[in-house]
Amino acid sequence: MAKNTRSAATPPKKAENSAAPAPVGSAAAFQFDDYAPAQIAQRIEAVGVKKVAMALTPMFALSVLAGAFIALGAMFFIVVMTQNGLGYGPARLLGGVVFSLGLILVLVGGAELFTGNSLIVMGWANGKVTSRALLRNWTVVYVGNFVGALGMAVLAAMAGYADMASGAVGALAVSIARAKVELPFVEAFVRGILCNILVCLAVWLCFSAHSVSSKILAIVFPISAFVALGFEHSIANMFFVPFGVLAALHAHLDLATLGLGLGGFVHNLAAVTLGNIVGGGGFVALAYYVIYLRPPGKDKKPQTTR
Repeated sequence: MAKNTRSAATPPKKAENSAAPAPVGSAAAFQFDDYAPAQIAQRIEAVGVKKVAMALTPMFALSVLAGAFIALGAMFFIVVMTQNGLGYGPARLLGGVVFSLGLILVLVGGAELFTGNSLIVMGWANGKVTSRALLRNWTVVYVGNFVGALGMAVLAAMAGYADMASGAVGALAVSIARAKVELPFVEAFVRGILCNILVCLAVWLCFSAHSVSSKILAIVFPISAFVALGFEHSIANMFFVPFGVLAALHAHLDLATLGLGLGGFVHNLAAVTLGNIVGGGGFVALAYYVIYLRPPGKDKKPQTTR
């Protein structure tokens, strides 16, 4: 009788998409490397395209938040600088560090800031954002930022913020507001350029990071530098000047004598806003567009035939 043999069972095939775990410390297991500058340019351009396509209501709401966030950083700055005996340089450095709170809240918490949105110029230069969409975004965000910053100035005044340190906080706020409105147009314009170069570089560096802690570290140094160096930020001034006016009124000071009229505020805001656009849109966004996003064919000279 023939012996009954059974064929050996074939082992089941492993799923094609299954893979062994990546070795500890390998690039597949962990991602510690920052994004390269060329990748940052692509990411910022893509985000800019999404920003201009945002619906009006969330765009405006996020803009109001950004204005409020920057105002909180400005309030922090005034308190820290009040009766500060560290000396000029160290005091301004500390003031810059605490003012960084504003941009940290904007970039980590999520909000729409006019000065940072200067980087949308990269997408505009590359033909992915229309002029109309760019201007729509800038207009809505600028107005929303103003509403948020002005609202915080009113809330700070109602909270008695100017009375802190026996009124020294309010006195410093008035002094800051006066210094801003007294700036000549050209000086305010150039300070606005230099400011937004650093602000947009802070945003640029954030796009290189993978973690919240890395983003915060990327923000602090550029923002501390612009504050310590006395450059001008249009959205911050939307808080500094109105709150200085409210602090002056609270102290029963004459606004005309102080030079804190509406004309001086508009004069400063116009100069600084234009400077911020040139600094962020021109010196940062267009520069990086030419370096990383401009099609190579545009650099070729047309060949001439003899």
